Amino acid sequence: MKSGDNAEVTDEEAAGKASPGARRPPRLRQRVAWMYYVEEMTQGAIAEALGIGRITVVRLLAEARTMNEVRIGLRRDMSELSRLEFKLQKKFNLPEVIVAPLSSDQADPRSVIAAATGEYVSQMLRPGMKLGLGWGSTLTRTLSFIEERQIPGLSVVSLLGGIMRARQANPVEFAWQFARIFNADCYLLAAPVLVDSAATKRTLIERCGLKEIFTLAESLDAAVLSVGSIKPQAMTEYYGAFSNDEFRELRDCGAVGDILCHFYDREGRLVDHSINKRIMSIPLATAAKAPIRVLISGGKQKVDALIGGFKLFRPTVVITDEATAALLLSAPTVQDKVA
Repeated sequence: MKSGDNAEVTDEEAAGKASPGARRPPRLRQRVAWMYYVEEMTQGAIAEALGIGRITVVRLLAEARTMNEVRIGLRRDMSELSRLEFKLQKKFNLPEVIVAPLSSDQADPRSVIAAATGEYVSQMLRPGMKLGLGWGSTLTRTLSFIEERQIPGLSVVSLLGGIMRARQANPVEFAWQFARIFNADCYLLAAPVLVDSAATKRTLIERCGLKEIFTLAESLDAAVLSVGSIKPQAMTEYYGAFSNDEFRELRDCGAVGDILCHFYDREGRLVDHSINKRIMSIPLATAAKAPIRVLISGGKQKVDALIGGFKLFRPTVVITDEATAALLLSAPTVQDKVA
């Protein structure tokens, strides 16, 4: 039981004697389960956030377990989330959208997006697949939500080079840890994420054994990538891969975000900056050839980056949270401006 939960509540109290029709709606039950198991909130904090009694929280958690709604993720038959998913699909012409519930607009969306991504990827993987992986703090968190099992013939390809100083996540480490979960072969892009020139990049690919990784990436069955922010204090900036001056230059060029450290504007066009020629990663055009293309991210600072990412990467599946989904729906598009 989590710290802050009252262990004095008995089974009899939790079961209660509900009057006819007193059962809470499925939406509330599933939201409580998500907040408890995924966002790791205490029962008291959940009760306060939702304006219900703590014993009600206990009852709803018990109901969720009884109805087999609690595993790592939750069933996606919540009508409100389904409406958000449908509207996002229609507005941005996306084949599939998964919207994860969030306790409040101020909550960190990374864990809930990671949980939804872990569940989706666990169900997606098949024997013999070639899976390309990006990196980022949200993707790294998916490791806790993936169903561990052996998948014969699975190959995991890291699509991005490494960094010299790691804090919470390293692209090479993430791909390797992911591959271990499935006892899969792992192919690493053994080079720094950023080199000094386009000529150095060509040399590393052609003469230092990296061409095999680039060739392998041409036949990916699926690619799972995340969107990075160009805002101040973005994750890549923390790792020291890019300088503050370079980030300012990128913003001055119109960059709103990055995918695989390729920086682009809100219309999904790569910006005219030398960094985009010096990044040691699989080209986005190559990753976009994969039949299954999963793009994940969330947070108000990522809205423009997601909109540009939809156009640049053309994902077949987008995974985000409900607060970000609402912001995306309210964000103006070119069609909205014309109208």
